[in-house]
Amino acid sequence: MNITAEANAVLGDCGSIRIHGGKAPMPFNEAVSAAVAAALPPTASERLPLSHAIGRVLAADATAPASLPRFDHSAMDGFAVRTADFAGSGPWSLKVVRRVAAGDATGGSVSHEGTAVEIFTGAPVPPGYDTVVVRERCSSLGPDGIITSAKPRLGENIRRRGEDVEKDAEVASSGAIVTPHLTALFAALGITEVMVRPKVRIAVLATGSELRRPGELLDAGQIYDSNSYMAAGMLSQPWIEYTDLGRVHDDLNSISETVRSASGTYDVLITSGGMSHGGADHIRTVLEANGARLDVLQVAMRPGKPATIGRVGRALFVGLPGNPLAAAVVLSQIALPAIKRTGGLREWEAQWIQAVLSSSYSKRAGRTEFAPVEVSGRDEFGRPVVTVLGRGSSGSLLPMARATGLAVMSEDVTELHAGCPLRYLPFQS
Repeated sequence: MNITAEANAVLGDCGSIRIHGGKAPMPFNEAVSAAVAAALPPTASERLPLSHAIGRVLAADATAPASLPRFDHSAMDGFAVRTADFAGSGPWSLKVVRRVAAGDATGGSVSHEGTAVEIFTGAPVPPGYDTVVVRERCSSLGPDGIITSAKPRLGENIRRRGEDVEKDAEVASSGAIVTPHLTALFAALGITEVMVRPKVRIAVLATGSELRRPGELLDAGQIYDSNSYMAAGMLSQPWIEYTDLGRVHDDLNSISETVRSASGTYDVLITSGGMSHGGADHIRTVLEANGARLDVLQVAMRPGKPATIGRVGRALFVGLPGNPLAAAVVLSQIALPAIKRTGGLREWEAQWIQAVLSSSYSKRAGRTEFAPVEVSGRDEFGRPVVTVLGRGSSGSLLPMARATGLAVMSEDVTELHAGCPLRYLPFQS
């Protein structure tokens, strides 16, 4: 999805190592494309029982081994009849010759003129009967007969064999998530096992001598690590195997050893912090020493300019800024699409929807800007009305914690007025 182009269309009048340092930062859309291109789709697969496959990624197209419904059956409680018996004007009386419930076999019985079969929802339609009159339109005519004034249409209240799914039809494509609803379809088709991609093995490493975990005592100048918890939450998916590597101090040797080991073990290595050019920021030095190829380095976005994506060892490398809001935006908007491709997902683009702004907003030209927002109502067209939460720094946590989603403003827009359309990405609950 080209966010800049889409946002412009919506807004109208409203408004080795590849180094980008020293040059203009990479446009946001280019950064997303480069990150996705750096990801290597999986080639391996494994077979899982259907009950264990929910939330995993299909490794092959799935076709229907049978038709759904498997046979013509009644959609209502009533009486199976022959439309040929409803000539002239009613009412019509019919003799009830048998009863068929769900699970019964129809046998080889043949319909006869002027007869009906009492039938229940889900029961197979007996041979020779071509429609079902619902019970509410019939009245009793003795113990073995009914009378009705309703002339039925041919095929009424019958679900035909294969009208939902035809045998050998494709019902799911490779790269799709096995959702609960897809699982239900597979089960109805009698599928007991599916081929899925292996889980994406992701390791997260927090860097910074100032970091402590919640529950530990803080000394002067120390803070609690929040990015690891944010990443763990955002990456809590059945198709991901998440490993927390803990934190390392700002020590070149310690960071280098950890990166070297992790880049040979995991599919994705995510680091938090240490991406700037300060004396204690060692990640870039470590990456260069380990022969990394960096495809994204400095992005024209706010927050998240220091976003870094590439490959080191066998792993996709994601370097998150240390500031929490920036880290969250980079992980969700640039890294996650690449991670989805690493996992073999067919769909990796964010599903933005149109919303409108509740009040004016200004920004610098030349960068794509993301802002945490909350929905404050709906306009007359049913679009969400969103309110920007704070204009805080990339280190702000409260706006993101309160937000219901992100809004995006394209790079060439500087002023947005109340009521202007914009793109909105709701957070998943």
